[in-house]
Amino acid sequence: MTGGSQIIDIALRPDHAGWRLDRALADAVPTMSRERLKVLVRSGALANGDAALRDPASKVLGTERLRLAVPEPAPAHNRAQDIPLAVVHEDEHLLVVDKPAGLVVHPAAGNLDGTLVNALLHHCRGQLSGIGGVARPGIVHRIDKDTSGLLVVAKTDRAHEGLARQFAAHSIDRRYLAAVSGVPAAAEGTVDAPLARSRADRKKIAIVKDGRGKRAVTHWRRLGTWRDAASLECQLETGRTHQVRVHMASLGHPLLGDPVYGRSPPKRLQELLSLLHFHRQALHAAALGFIHPISGKKLSFESPVPADMQELFKALGV
Repeated sequence: MTGGSQIIDIALRPDHAGWRLDRALADAVPTMSRERLKVLVRSGALANGDAALRDPASKVLGTERLRLAVPEPAPAHNRAQDIPLAVVHEDEHLLVVDKPAGLVVHPAAGNLDGTLVNALLHHCRGQLSGIGGVARPGIVHRIDKDTSGLLVVAKTDRAHEGLARQFAAHSIDRRYLAAVSGVPAAAEGTVDAPLARSRADRKKIAIVKDGRGKRAVTHWRRLGTWRDAASLECQLETGRTHQVRVHMASLGHPLLGDPVYGRSPPKRLQELLSLLHFHRQALHAAALGFIHPISGKKLSFESPVPADMQELFKALGV
């Protein structure tokens, strides 16, 4: 460290010859994204001997010995908190967490503390290389407070960028386990219906047909049935806010326990949910698969059904 900066010595290779400078740097420094490196180059942080290189688009010879001064990441504005985490996988670039129901993912008005981000800032202290120059975990996707299960978090700028590309391309494998009111007539199906913030209630998401919505696609299949309920596997082709909850409700089969999109289930189901003290949507992010953005290795993870949903399924006989 020098003057509050980390100095990275970079030796370009002959096969970099003719590449753009920013592309060669991104290949040589795998923890940093190309966009972040562009910003640093333009700021004068890269030197070839005594000469600063400020043009990210300049072509390289492949023989350069460069020195990059990376400022210490600015501290995140959220505070680190020692909150227990169930970490399923962790390496220098990312981690996969099994989130319990009840834990908010990201701080927001009304939930500034006690969130997954606060917990990650504590767990990853000293390991975050900076997302856009800030020492914070890269939240690429979220799951609702009262939904349990798996999500992946980036620890480096480069990992964040690579995961974001996969989510944008809808190439991430995400499968949810749900319990719904009623039994769908078909064994499987697909809901392809655009979602947007409801104009009638800004706290809710709705299926819209006025051009405001983003495409949302959920593939589902029945796993088990009871008299007035069923268990489903829902595979997300897209990942919109409240997607599974809204799509299943649109079929007339809202998630059991859903306080926002659920309609009153049959009396015996209401009594069962009350007896079990089950007061959340019955939704669990059970499987997650993606390509590691740095190593290129395919990773797949599964999360066991949480205890409250196990009790619900047992009581339903599913």
